[in-house]
Amino acid sequence: MPTSFKSSYALLMVDSPLRSAAFYRDLLGLEPIEAQTTFALFALETGLMFGLWSKHTAEPAPGAPAGGVEIGFKVADAAAVDTVYDKWIETRDVRVAQRPVDLDFGRTFVVLDPDGHRLRVFSTPE
Repeated sequence: MPTSFKSSYALLMVDSPLRSAAFYRDLLGLEPIEAQTTFALFALETGLMFGLWSKHTAEPAPGAPAGGVEIGFKVADAAAVDTVYDKWIETRDVRVAQRPVDLDFGRTFVVLDPDGHRLRVFSTPE
């Protein structure tokens, strides 16, 4: 009988979980449900648990640098992509990797978190 897996956690390896938790608290508008020096955890509205684990204490130790994986945030439409971009640029400490642009799948932009993880906001045509 095959095992049924449910996607429930996404973990990023970060330099400082408390610093990253502050960044994501402001970005997501959510308080972490756990915040320690080695680990922080958010419960997203979708049911996904989003964790930030210290790359210095994670076992086994991570071997890949940040930036090889993206976290995507889908918004309602192309106008919302631009609105989120403007808000994040004005109010958040993000580095821009890609300004808003129309690609084959829809409108999108990419920013980097303090550790260099890629955060993509996008919309898809209806």
